[in-house]
Amino acid sequence: MTSIEILTIALGLSMDAFAVAVASGATMKKLHIPNAIKMGAFFGAFQAAMPVLGWLAGLGLKNFISGYDHWVAFGLLGFIGGKMIYESFKMKDEQARENKSSPFDTGTLTLLSIATSIDALAVGLTFSMLTVSIAGPAITIGLVTFGLSVFGVALGSKAGHFFENRIEALGGLILIAIGFKILFT
Repeated sequence: MTSIEILTIALGLSMDAFAVAVASGATMKKLHIPNAIKMGAFFGAFQAAMPVLGWLAGLGLKNFISGYDHWVAFGLLGFIGGKMIYESFKMKDEQARENKSSPFDTGTLTLLSIATSIDALAVGLTFSMLTVSIAGPAITIGLVTFGLSVFGVALGSKAGHFFENRIEALGGLILIAIGFKILFT
């Protein structure tokens, strides 16, 4: 897998975290840099750890599915991408109104980090089937997510919810395209 492909996957995976960061930033009247860095650190760490967990789980399954692993990779990436696109069209404003806690509280941030990084677990499983080393991709995914999350909080504090759903849909399309590439190569 090339560096460009890994970077593209990292961008696709980070779109959920970016969308949450934009929405979280929109709750701020004024940009608070420590909150942006805290959110970026949580999202980046979870996004880096989940592919490693998926990769480790995939090593145990590899012998059972090696004959059709490309179909499994395609299915996982297609499912994740489709889910991201679907979720980009759901009304997230209703959820935001119901959740009165600050998205920057450690407990809330932990739950958001887990929720936005589940997709990375499946990607790690895919990497193990493709015999891709996990260290480089995990670090790349974590750093890209950190940077985009910090930027998302800043953007959200300035621009509000305008971009949130469109970015998540773009991330889903990127993952589906990578799934097709794996299937056809």
